[in-house]
Amino acid sequence: MSGARPLRIGLSARLLHTPPKELGFPGKTLQYLEQSVAHWIMSHGALAYMMPTISADLAVERAAISMREYVAAMDGLVLQGGADVSPAGYGEEPMRPEWTGDRVRDLYEIELLWEFVIQGKPVLGICRGMQLINVACGGTLYQDILELNPGASAHRDEGLYDRFHHEIELEPGSALAALYPGQHCGRVNSIHHQAVRKLGNDLRVEARSVGDGIVEAIRWQGAGYLFGCQWHPEFHGDTPDLLGGGPIMAQFLAAAKASVR
Repeated sequence: MSGARPLRIGLSARLLHTPPKELGFPGKTLQYLEQSVAHWIMSHGALAYMMPTISADLAVERAAISMREYVAAMDGLVLQGGADVSPAGYGEEPMRPEWTGDRVRDLYEIELLWEFVIQGKPVLGICRGMQLINVACGGTLYQDILELNPGASAHRDEGLYDRFHHEIELEPGSALAALYPGQHCGRVNSIHHQAVRKLGNDLRVEARSVGDGIVEAIRWQGAGYLFGCQWHPEFHGDTPDLLGGGPIMAQFLAAAKASVR
């Protein structure tokens, strides 16, 4: 990118609606990002920008700034991980109170996602971000993998967090497999209890977990770049036995560069 401005990559914000008292923000909503994903973007020479919510019932009014203008200033979008996707987005009631998810964040991110697609700019979804892509395209989720798919393996260990790993199989002939030539399987972290159930419209599965077949990566078949992976490639770093995240970020940034007019 010598001689050109660095790419500007937007990061959807995580929302904390009820901050712990010790943080000192009673009655306020916090918007934040986890540093690993920003550093992953910046390590590839792009700039990372957190994109706060825009809503008519918040301090930033629609009349002040439009989503179209907001997205026009960016070259690509990363949907980061975090809270569950609300079952309301795919026509279900939460089976347990703790699976209610964050509907406010869902609506904000879905609007962001489609505005980036409309403007021909790439979107990369990580963990929750992949699940959100599936729901935005009309798909559904397992509210809890073990509850609704008893034959599946556990995909989360709260004690181990990102040190909990499993094998995935790359779908032959997929764009993801092309990023890792000669490699049919890979080892990734696993930090989720929800997963793709019914695949969304115009999406293709590009990876599954070995053993139980849980969907681990999806890609939109429409024009443009819309890809999601269930693992967190930003957490892999240089760990030799884990699937490197570099090819995924490089492909995403190449799509962002191609969209710059």
